[in-house]
Amino acid sequence: MKEFKEIRKDILVTQNLSIGYKQGKKDRLCLLSDINLTIKRGEMVCLLGPNGAGKSTLMRTIAGIQTPLSGSTLVEGIPICDRNFKEIAQLLSIVLTERIDVGNLTVYHIVSLGRHPYTSWMGRLSEDDKEKIKWALEQVGLLHYADNFINQLSDGERQRVMIAKALAQDTPLIMLDEPTAHLDLPNRVDIMRLLHRLARETNKAILLSTHELDLALQAADIIWLMARSEPIKIGAPEDLVLNGSIEETFRNKSFNFDRKTGNFIMNYQKKQSIQVLGNDVMGFWTQRALSREGYQVTCEKVGDCSVKLIEDSMEWEVIQNGSTTSCVSIQELLAHLRKNSSLD
Repeated sequence: MKEFKEIRKDILVTQNLSIGYKQGKKDRLCLLSDINLTIKRGEMVCLLGPNGAGKSTLMRTIAGIQTPLSGSTLVEGIPICDRNFKEIAQLLSIVLTERIDVGNLTVYHIVSLGRHPYTSWMGRLSEDDKEKIKWALEQVGLLHYADNFINQLSDGERQRVMIAKALAQDTPLIMLDEPTAHLDLPNRVDIMRLLHRLARETNKAILLSTHELDLALQAADIIWLMARSEPIKIGAPEDLVLNGSIEETFRNKSFNFDRKTGNFIMNYQKKQSIQVLGNDVMGFWTQRALSREGYQVTCEKVGDCSVKLIEDSMEWEVIQNGSTTSCVSIQELLAHLRKNSSLD
């Protein structure tokens, strides 16, 4: 029981925090007030919200880069606002969005910079420092790249280097600003999986801001959901989906959030209904294609055109005006419907 309590210990706490900007000596622009947030040890928290909601301001304020209008931020019970740079660097580490452009430095050298808050003014690494660097490189799977120059690595590998640097810094809280911004889909998935694993295995608290809603819904333990001038909604990803918070926050005329799939679906102008007989995976992708084409898909009989899915043979039968046409791909199905459609 003692171990469980230690694992669930609050690492980050904000108390009645107000964020915004001071304008002159007396005026101020308050974006959000009375913010009370916590992150526990071993938790991965994703900060989500539309542009302009104040995510970057909140991240900077928590990190001590920007002064709060009021309230406080504590990491392991220690207030951030009255600490010097070295003390803050031993409480939290930050991975920024910007790409790394230091081609003359090796992976090992960059990760070793994470030990700077603990070294003397000469920057000499102790044996303990070297062990921490080696451990950090092992955690991100880059130990065999330690002597490589950073410009020899892919974007995904470079981001892993910066995560290793944060690990080597050995802080209870790691903060990341859009860590997947410059990455392709496989690397975005890998980085989110890596961060989730590190939170569990290193027992650190990880906070990241991201626009990767679909990945955050799968990887985050807790989501902080921000919207302009509204209190932050907090909860497990599934709870925020089920109670409609995700849908409400990202509401837009151009798309809808589908609670069943956790995806955003574009809104197309529907000009005609069409019956589709069949479901499962083949039916899902058929419906997506037909929606893009301008059809309102239904399982009820409407009009003079129906599409029947023959799942065993991956065929589509178009039944129209008493005749049946077989198609062997969705591309062929759409071409046939365009040729014989009454859509404008």
